[in-house]
This record gives sequence, C-alpha cells and structure tokens, in this order.
Amino acid sequence: MPRWSPDAALVLEEAAMALFAEHGYAETTVPQIAERAGLTTRTFFRHFTEKREVVFLRDRELPTAVLTILDALPPGLSTRQLVEQGLSRAAVELEQWRAPISRRDAIIRTDEHLRERELLKLDHLAAAVEQGLVARQVPTAEAHVASKVAALAFDLALRRWLDAEGSSLQDELDRAWSALRQV
Repeated sequence: MPRWSPDAALVLEEAAMALFAEHGYAETTVPQIAERAGLTTRTFFRHFTEKREVVFLRDRELPTAVLTILDALPPGLSTRQLVEQGLSRAAVELEQWRAPISRRDAIIRTDEHLRERELLKLDHLAAAVEQGLVARQVPTAEAHVASKVAALAFDLALRRWLDAEGSSLQDELDRAWSALRQV
C-alpha cells in the first residue's frame, strides 16, 4: 500500500463513506477504510483521530467558507441582510452537493454519537457566523443572537431540503426564515 498520498484525507473520506453506506457505520473498521482507500491504517490516523472524524472532514472548511461568504457581501447591509444573503450564497454552493450530503446525513442518522457530533457542527457554524458578523462591525451581542438564529434557520432548511424531493435549498431557507419570523 502507498505510504503517502497528497489527497489522502479525501481518498479516505470517499472510501469510508462508501463502506458506511454498504455495511453500516458501526460495522466498518478503520483497517477496512484504509484498505479500500489503498492506504495504510497509519495514514488514516495521520489525518483523523478516530473513525467518526472522517464523516466530518468537510467541517474543517466551514469557518473559512462562512468568513469568505460574509466578507464578499456588499457594505451597508443590516445584520439580518448579512445573515440571510450569506446563507443564500451558501445554499447556491451546496445545491450541487445534494447527493453526497444526503448520503452523509443517512449515515449520521444511524449512530447516536454521529448525531451528537452533527449538533456540534451547528455550534461551529454559529461561531463562524458570529466571527464574520463581528468582522463586519456588527455589535458582539447582536452578532451572537443573529448567528444562533442563522444556524437554526440553516439546520431547518437543510433537514427539509434533504427530506423533500424537488425542493431547492434556497426554497427551504425561505420557508425557514418565514417560520422564524412568525415565531
């Protein structure tokens, strides 16, 4: 097996997701993932501390992506506009990834520890949004509240989008914002 690969984490992720889908998360072992990827178990542990982390590889990109999206928005927007337009831009990017996101979500739903880790991702999303809003000169307390609401809206929209065929993520975001405004 090769000892080094420039894209080893991505290769391991693809191998793991395929095995999880085929055999189940709990039944898949790290050595099986490494073997499917054509890499060593040692290489796996250079990139991930445990099997669960491979499911959340893309979360590493979340803070940078959020900050890039918020930074690219035009000046003079209100906090609400920043959050809504920022999530809308993210929705456009994510739309093309529906199949892998759905596959990942199906795997997460099978394991309590993965579901717990997924909840932590929402907290990371809120923290990234808060950081981006503060960088845009939004007062800290306002940024904190807006970031929590943004994470909730995104989670609601994502759940509905994955469960509803024929719906766009933007449509579901619009529905989530509408529901939150009614509350």
